[in-house]
Amino acid sequence: MALSRILDRLGLHRPELRAWAMYDWANSAMVTVIMTAVFPPFFSAVAASNLTPQQATARFGIATTLCIVVVAVSAPLLGAIADFAGIKKRLLAIFMVFGASAVASMFLLRHGDWLAAAVLFACANIGATGSFVFYDALLPHIAKGQELDRVSTAGYALGYIGGGILLALNLMWITQPQWFGLPAGDGVTPAQATLPVRLSFLSVAIWWLGFSIPLFRRVSEPPRRLEPDEGIGQSALRVARARLRETFGELRQYRHAFVLLLAFLLYNDGINTIIRMATIYGAEIGVERDTMILAVMITQFVGVPFAFLFGLLSGALGAKRSILLGLFAYMGITVLGYFMTNATHFLMLAVLVGMVQGGTQALSRSLFASMIPSHKSGEFFGFFGVMERFGGSLGTGVMTALSLATGSSRNGILAIILFFVAGAFLLRKVDVAEGQRAARAADAHLHPATESNQQSVTEA
Repeated sequence: MALSRILDRLGLHRPELRAWAMYDWANSAMVTVIMTAVFPPFFSAVAASNLTPQQATARFGIATTLCIVVVAVSAPLLGAIADFAGIKKRLLAIFMVFGASAVASMFLLRHGDWLAAAVLFACANIGATGSFVFYDALLPHIAKGQELDRVSTAGYALGYIGGGILLALNLMWITQPQWFGLPAGDGVTPAQATLPVRLSFLSVAIWWLGFSIPLFRRVSEPPRRLEPDEGIGQSALRVARARLRETFGELRQYRHAFVLLLAFLLYNDGINTIIRMATIYGAEIGVERDTMILAVMITQFVGVPFAFLFGLLSGALGAKRSILLGLFAYMGITVLGYFMTNATHFLMLAVLVGMVQGGTQALSRSLFASMIPSHKSGEFFGFFGVMERFGGSLGTGVMTALSLATGSSRNGILAIILFFVAGAFLLRKVDVAEGQRAARAADAHLHPATESNQQSVTEA
């Protein structure tokens, strides 16, 4: 009985909620190991060993930006197709397998393979971020009302745990390869020296695929709900295009959700720039690889209780005020990052980031989910995915440009504070209650599809 009450407070009180949150556990290994902790230093020290540190940072930034653009361009249309055709889980699986295959292929990288490494990193990012569009779109179908904040933050908390556990295992065999029977010592070849790191890439692909299974077994595909002028036999692509045009025309009806999207674009750009560029920036100022990996682990495990805490905090303050609190913390973190000069500073900032990162992003997801019509969740989370994945592209672009222009990324770090200030300013203008009323009114006039969700739709 006590366990049931705990699970209810955490947002994990039903099997489908736990299964949905497990995809955060699965995918976060990709985020922690590939996007954040292990691959960026590997790219700089191994794949781009024939480039200067500044050139490596610039090429890594370009690869990051290009993959974001691909997802941003395709996500809204694919989201609308997923809504009409009832294939959110299928598209999630396609992107997941594509991304995991790219990660597994990183095992083959060698010294100087910076172009292949950049391409694989871009493909892995496309797979991960594309899958999250459809994963997020499932949230308003499995959780309702006040459940949304708790379920969303629970997903982030489990993501921190899952990503942190695999990163800890990776760290052990990277720093102590002899414990696992891996080559170690002075006589190893360059390929043997990088084997522990490359095995960590392979472990991410296996982890990602394996822990995704509960979602596909326990979470049902949401029922298709059609607009009055739509029929099941229509072309999915044609209907998706029509829905997108309609949504653009109706943005005034969902004005507060749209303002939230713009605010999220700005402040999440600052958050993702810190996530994506922290370790490669650390390498530039001389922080050791193992210290950077430890910092990411600290962020992961500090993030677990604080993600849950933000879920509870939203019950007292509301999601909007809780997000604003996180953004003010990020402004301080950015200023401290400018003055960072050594490993101790890096670890201290990791603690501070872990306190606010997951809760801020999780509550943004749940707040948006509460302000959109559920029958268009794929489409709207396609737009959310655009904003989420463009998040980091502007900041990364700023850091890349300043790095090339000045020979250091330090000034780019300080410039990131502008994204938090502008995002907070727009977020304050969002009327949450009015946005939620508009979303519920839009759902009220729909009719359910009369055929099975598994029925094929007419191809374009």
